[in-house]
Amino acid sequence: MADINMPFALDWRFEGPAAPYFLAIDNGHFAAEGLSVEVTAGQGSLDAIPKVATGAFPVGFADMASLIKFIDQNPDAPVTAIMVMYDKPAFAIVGRISQGVSTPADLEGRRLGAPPPDGAWAQFPVFAAEQGLDVSTITIEPVGFPTREPMLAAGEVDAVTGFSFTSYLNTVRLGIPPEDMSVMLMADYGLALYGNVIIVNTDFAEENPEAVTGFLRAVALGLRDAAADPAAGVAAIAARNPALDVELETERLEIALRDNILTDWVMQNGLGNIDADRYALSLEQIAMTYEFQHEPDGARYFTDSFLPADGSLTME
Repeated sequence: MADINMPFALDWRFEGPAAPYFLAIDNGHFAAEGLSVEVTAGQGSLDAIPKVATGAFPVGFADMASLIKFIDQNPDAPVTAIMVMYDKPAFAIVGRISQGVSTPADLEGRRLGAPPPDGAWAQFPVFAAEQGLDVSTITIEPVGFPTREPMLAAGEVDAVTGFSFTSYLNTVRLGIPPEDMSVMLMADYGLALYGNVIIVNTDFAEENPEAVTGFLRAVALGLRDAAADPAAGVAAIAARNPALDVELETERLEIALRDNILTDWVMQNGLGNIDADRYALSLEQIAMTYEFQHEPDGARYFTDSFLPADGSLTME
């Protein structure tokens, strides 16, 4: 029987945190499930949602809060989340201590660089509300993804919104010493939201439930491989992107594993699922800054029905 083709739409470029997917290819985990998987780079944390909703890709990687809003606005779209990868989202405020930004309160009276399509920027109002910030005192500079960290390094903005492991490392690479950097993960400052999740086209999933579960099992095994040997994970990416800065991407992968993926909750409960109370709070937080067009329905945005139940999600 021919392998089932399951191209995977990534959220961003081929960087360190994508290692589990490439290791799942190279180490035969997808093949063992009878799957043929090609990984395609993306343009940001919203990018994969319409690709999967239209059926252009059966599976993708996207920001959970963005997915919830998309489904609310497109209730008939055949897409849902099936596995949490970033139990703690990478959404962060990355600031320069020498520019006066060490704590959330320091943002008042300063310049914050924020790309309009950025997933972290989308959560900033919730972070600001939880921290009691007077947003009217913060100068918001709309910036592009390519200019975000150069502007922070040049002191043209005092802080930026972004993924912690992206904006921090990109700024350090531009010559700013690590000790001058402050990284405030929004999840450490009251944000209950989940981060990036694996999403599926539900029409595809209904027709191929075993393939979808096999895909998730293979990803979990690829993640185990990446955690056991981050250098091998980055080598798998470098094989597809020869211009990769291997040292930088290994550090990026290690930060993502430590801060976002292999959290205390995941180590206790396994990869991929949600905590019901936290999930309910996260929907309330989204409603703080977003007016739902339909009554929020947590079961519509995430299902655990495709998660493998054979122990492969245990991360020890």
